[in-house]
Amino acid sequence: MPILTLTSDIGLKDFLVGAIKGQILQVNESFNLVDIAHQLTPFNYPQAAYVCRNAYKNFPDESFHLVLVNLFDAKPEHLLLARHKNQYIGIADNGLLTMILEGLPEQVVAIPLEKSKQKTTLYYASVFAQAFTDLLSGVSLEKLGDPTIKIQEKNPLKPMLGSSWIEGQIIFIDHYENVVVNITREEFEAQRKGRSFKIVFKRDEVIEKIGETYADVQEGEKMAIFNSAGYLEIAINKGNAAGLFGLQGYSDKQQSAQSQFLQSRLFYQTVKIFFE
Repeated sequence: MPILTLTSDIGLKDFLVGAIKGQILQVNESFNLVDIAHQLTPFNYPQAAYVCRNAYKNFPDESFHLVLVNLFDAKPEHLLLARHKNQYIGIADNGLLTMILEGLPEQVVAIPLEKSKQKTTLYYASVFAQAFTDLLSGVSLEKLGDPTIKIQEKNPLKPMLGSSWIEGQIIFIDHYENVVVNITREEFEAQRKGRSFKIVFKRDEVIEKIGETYADVQEGEKMAIFNSAGYLEIAINKGNAAGLFGLQGYSDKQQSAQSQFLQSRLFYQTVKIFFE
């Protein structure tokens, strides 16, 4: 059974996720549907990119991934179908693809939309389901759409670097309110160069050690760890770091439209590491 994953910012309070699955199964009932996430924060591209990138790399080759995030950023004339590292991704042409992949895809085509059809989420799901089915039947990617398309590009959110510091943005807050920062273990070690360090957030909170498990500190104590995806995480053993420290995930939309408002409140979106 071919694997088809679903990721969206739709939420789970109404019928839509179920209806999307129904549309897909009408086209091809052999798909093994796997939910990644449906409660991504709207307009938060760094969060969506983090979730998709770190989920997809764990799936078998030739899996299909449907991303229904910020579908109506602009009036659509086409959808994108990409192949990258033996994975297929169906997504809107809104810049999120290059953030997920941290660069351009190996192959991508623009799938045209019927002008007479109402452009809805359910219609998009059926278009992608048919394209995925065509690929399974042996149709080449290039025959499904325009391979000359120049896609929208957005740069992945990268940490800022200095000779003695690195500053990251909070990109995700998980179910336990652990705070994930866009600093990977590799980036940390490359910038550290063997030096001692201090992780500083909320102006006066400091961590000077990175643990291996949450049990490395006493219950209620703060800690840092590199999570299973290799990203820096600020946590409290059996506590909620985001709520206690007033930490909030980064959002392009909030950053541009609400920056002064956020600065007037006790919310912080960055974590800085100093090396000595």
